[in-house]
Amino acid sequence: MARFKRILLKLSGESLMGAQGHGIDPERLSDYARQIKEVSEMGVQIGIVIGGGNIFRGLSGAKKGFDRVKGDQMGMCATVINSLALSSALDAEGVKNKVLTAIRMEPIGEFYTKWKAIEAMEQGYVCIFSAGTGSPYFTTDTGSSLRGIEIEADVMLKGTRVDGVYTADPEKDPTATKFDEITYKEVLARGLKVMDLTAICMCQDNNLPIYVFNMDVVGNLKKVMNGEKIGTLVYNG
Repeated sequence: MARFKRILLKLSGESLMGAQGHGIDPERLSDYARQIKEVSEMGVQIGIVIGGGNIFRGLSGAKKGFDRVKGDQMGMCATVINSLALSSALDAEGVKNKVLTAIRMEPIGEFYTKWKAIEAMEQGYVCIFSAGTGSPYFTTDTGSSLRGIEIEADVMLKGTRVDGVYTADPEKDPTATKFDEITYKEVLARGLKVMDLTAICMCQDNNLPIYVFNMDVVGNLKKVMNGEKIGTLVYNG
């Protein structure tokens, strides 16, 4: 039996770059698709939000002179490109899936509603939620929190390139130590960069736990679903 019945999987757009350092690495994409297939075959209902940082990030664009609203809209389009790429990789693995968009753009994807998403997941489809929240000034972290709460997910699985939450950035501080579990209150008190503040507060207020783990290690997603403690659980204590 899988540890969770319905999950919201948040994937990093930057992780899609893989070893090539830009764009979409086909091997990384295939690795993700195979891991998602494994979990789908366990009977888990899966919703996915994927970032767009490998293509364009609205906030960094604003710092370079882009209008913030247009920059964020470009970032939303980047998430749609990544969502279509993941959808294609899932198709190649024989996994039924739907791309739902927060902004109307048929026939690229269906317009998102909570009920449409839940119905599709209950029918065995993997649902990929793209275009963020559909509004500027929100990150895909916040989009993930919103979708996770809306679809009544048991947990948000945040797949990153690190294996959990640390006392400091482990890539910069070799003395940083990892938490197996940590409460939202402590995350906020310590100022830890698990997700942005809006996303953290939404999850805290709506009692949606976050499990942070390294998605780039093949097989880790299934390990999480089997209950292996390979990451960090963030929850309301």
